[in-house]
Amino acid sequence: MTLTWALDPTVRHLNHGSFGAVPQPALDAQSAYRALMEGAPVRWFVGVPERIAAARARVAPHLGLTADDVAFVPNASAGATVVFSSLRAEPGGEVVVTDHGYGAVTMGAQRFARRWGCTVRTAHVPLAAGPEEAADAITAEFSDRTVLVVVDHVTSPTGRFLPVDRVSAAARARGIPVLVDGAHVPLMLADPLAGVDCDVWVGNLHKFGCAPRGSGVLVARGPVREQLCPLVDSWGTGKPFPVNFDEQGTQDFTSWLAAPDALDAVEREIGWDRVRRDATDLVERATDLVAGAFAELTGEDHRVDVGTPAVPFRLVRLPGPLGSGPGGGNALRDRVLAEFAVECAFTGFGDDAFLRLSAHAYNTLDDYADFAQRCVPALVAWSRDAD
Repeated sequence: MTLTWALDPTVRHLNHGSFGAVPQPALDAQSAYRALMEGAPVRWFVGVPERIAAARARVAPHLGLTADDVAFVPNASAGATVVFSSLRAEPGGEVVVTDHGYGAVTMGAQRFARRWGCTVRTAHVPLAAGPEEAADAITAEFSDRTVLVVVDHVTSPTGRFLPVDRVSAAARARGIPVLVDGAHVPLMLADPLAGVDCDVWVGNLHKFGCAPRGSGVLVARGPVREQLCPLVDSWGTGKPFPVNFDEQGTQDFTSWLAAPDALDAVEREIGWDRVRRDATDLVERATDLVAGAFAELTGEDHRVDVGTPAVPFRLVRLPGPLGSGPGGGNALRDRVLAEFAVECAFTGFGDDAFLRLSAHAYNTLDDYADFAQRCVPALVAWSRDAD
């Protein structure tokens, strides 16, 4: 592969899922856009809306969409905030979320509910639930008072797909708006919205898609789209969606403009179909290797059944109380990075804590073999110290 990355070669990068990684051609494109901005600010900002519209037109086909369906936002959480800030609700209504939801988005849903005098209902979806069981668990929380449903396409803490197609269809039949948090999904799936009849779908281009940080998309279809307003009131106010999102003041929009350069570079140098296929194969082999290393030391099974695992994610169960102490998974993440120069993710669900493995084009099996050799023994020792 000829694609180059700006990643520090002295660090093992096993957590593409959290913040992604950007190929060098996209960083070069972003630097070129910044040079134009700084070289002639007036000329630059006058032309920004047209540049953003052109970037939308280049990104949309990678998502199986048209440019008229897509607006840029800083990230998926910002896209969710657009929905929470734009929609209205009658007092006494209910907002449905799940216990797999991303914390920041769930907090946004709670804020929306408080503002309009509504309550939040949380659907419990068993970790190993298949699509039908998961959909039934979510739709069971629907009622005549439901004003909004917020559901993850791929869950951050548990790395699994939720049946957003079934949930959206059930909500549509009852006239309930649906916000799908697809933070991890752009480019993870070739056609992410196929069969998903939701009102709003938000996703990050800077995760699996490898775009510069701060580039996300908001997709809106149907009557809700005309209610949506960007987070910054600017000269696009009053224009139809998504053009009203193309003018949001004097910001650095170069991550949005370079996003299609990242998507195109990966397609040109590797091919997104190959990236998805290779990442799935690699993360499955890596899981066997790492879970096996834990099992050799603990005598326990560390594999996790998540029902419908997402393409590049797998969970490995952590031993003992590891990951549940002060700071939880973040404290463990920071310690592993500081002591072993390995970037990885630790998550939790219910009473269990996990190592969340992910993979992308720059990873090799050696990355995970190194983790199994150096980090797994330390994690097992730390777990025994914590007992």
